Amino acid sequence: MYGLTQLGVIHTLISLVAVFAGLWAFFRDQRINPDNTAGKVYLYATILTCVTGFGIFAHGGFGKPHALGIITLLTLGLAWLADRRKFGARSAAVSVCAYSITFLFHMIPAVTEGSTRLPLGSPLLADAEAPQLKVVTGVLLLLYLAGATWQVRRLKAGP
Repeated sequence: MYGLTQLGVIHTLISLVAVFAGLWAFFRDQRINPDNTAGKVYLYATILTCVTGFGIFAHGGFGKPHALGIITLLTLGLAWLADRRKFGARSAAVSVCAYSITFLFHMIPAVTEGSTRLPLGSPLLADAEAPQLKVVTGVLLLLYLAGATWQVRRLKAGP
């Protein structure tokens, strides 16, 4: 289905759960909060997405997607430390930025895989090296920076 293995289908479905939970958290709470349902679903689905991704070798071996999975897990570890106040007064800002960038990490492969596979038979882009993907990734990064800045300012302003 869509050129995916069974593991690829499971991985994609789990990642979609993470993305929808992340969107739910952003719209409801303006951040991913691991202490509520949306945040927990996002967190666990993101971890499962990374773990299942390590078994996918569609491009021959260890590659950029695997590295992104490792970076995502390390970033979640950073957020976990921040949630335990390991960064002092900056802990809340580190936490909110770390969880938010993991959402960006979901969007990069989502856009890449979606645009190189869909629509079936005539994908939008020829491959993952298409220059248009660099532009989209840049726009996603700018959106992350704007959102993270807004989130940190909102934290400083208080409830």
